[in-house]
Amino acid sequence: MEKKNGLSRRDFIKGSIGTGIALSSVNLLTGCTGCDAKGLPTSILGRTGVRIPRMAIGLGSRFCTIDKEEEALEMLSYALDNGLYYWDTAHIYENTTNGAISEERIGKIVKDRRDEIFLSTKVTSRDPNEAMRQIEGSLKRLQTDRLDMLKIHDIQSAEDIATISSNGNLIEIVSRLKEEGVVRFIGFSGHGNAESMTTMVERGDFDSMLIALNHWNMESDPQKRQQLAIPKALGNGMGVMVMKAVRPRETVANINITDLVRFSLSVPGPHGAIIGMDSLEVVKSNLDILRNFSP
Repeated sequence: MEKKNGLSRRDFIKGSIGTGIALSSVNLLTGCTGCDAKGLPTSILGRTGVRIPRMAIGLGSRFCTIDKEEEALEMLSYALDNGLYYWDTAHIYENTTNGAISEERIGKIVKDRRDEIFLSTKVTSRDPNEAMRQIEGSLKRLQTDRLDMLKIHDIQSAEDIATISSNGNLIEIVSRLKEEGVVRFIGFSGHGNAESMTTMVERGDFDSMLIALNHWNMESDPQKRQQLAIPKALGNGMGVMVMKAVRPRETVANINITDLVRFSLSVPGPHGAIIGMDSLEVVKSNLDILRNFSP
């Protein structure tokens, strides 16, 4: 079997999961075969052709503030049982105070319900070897041999794009993992700089874009996200998701969280919104918003 960067596909997967699953029995290109939105509003995530709930569950900083492991797992199980099967995480999502690690928590559900989940994680390092180690670590923690979506996280500038685009670097790595079936789709995320996000779209390598968009940064960024990056991505057939929907509720008075969530679902174009959730009550509230949503 051909090796690249010292790892064959089989070696990479064997080193990543350690779960005793026979490789011959695994169809790496099949994912989310048991996904069920339970009647929630859905959309097609661009050219991926995957049907997703209009709301995805964000499993970052808010999720990691849950102190009790059993409460975190109860929240995940309830979300999945009620149709929220798009789960978004990253290898860096953790809480050093309570020791919570997002991917490890998720893996405790994934190991038994993998085919019910559209599973997305992110890689941050721009160093090829470290990026491979991050991806391997994510697979181990998530207790799976495949990802539905792998995103290059936090695109920042033209210099950043030049780094990840150079020969043998990050774009080449994630593209190879897609070709080899370790991941189904590849994408990128960004918190700002609509011009850089647009440049990434124009490369044509990616299936999906995750972009920060809420009422606050729309005002500070003269709607460039809507005028530049999002239309370009949609025009290229990419799946588009928005994040940071409930920011900056912590610092601005008199902001209604329900209105922020509804706003993120109302933005023309994107296929859905990733909403950070930190309790069973928040999941239930967001499910009510989605079930009763109309733009």
